[in-house]
Amino acid sequence: MNGSGLCISALRQLMQAMCQGPGYDRVLSKVDVVTASPGKVVCELKVEEEHTNRLGTLHGGLTATLIDTISTAALMYTENGSAGVSVDMNITYMNAAKIGQSVLITAQVLKQGRTLAFATVDVTDKVTGKLIAQIGRA
Repeated sequence: MNGSGLCISALRQLMQAMCQGPGYDRVLSKVDVVTASPGKVVCELKVEEEHTNRLGTLHGGLTATLIDTISTAALMYTENGSAGVSVDMNITYMNAAKIGQSVLITAQVLKQGRTLAFATVDVTDKVTGKLIAQIGRA
């Protein structure tokens, strides 16, 4: 458990519950929580056809959703244990992930205040470590 009392099994249950609703979060149904420590969450997604664009690679909109949602999970897995809404996301897309590839989404809280928080998120190829997309660094 972390300071907020949220354990990794509760984080997994929360992610599953989000996917069971009628809204857009259903696109996250195949995301697995790999590890979690205070302020850091790592998730995995195996890219399937339903996750791709017309070129057969991981859709940029889904990548943004992964980054947004998993950074929120990292915020919830802190001493404050509070979620928020994203006010700015500048995503750099560097490489494509193709059908069959597994990607890791690593979210790390950099700073969390009363009203704002800052995080970095890397989306990488699980096998090669190649960076696919990133936010939070210049």
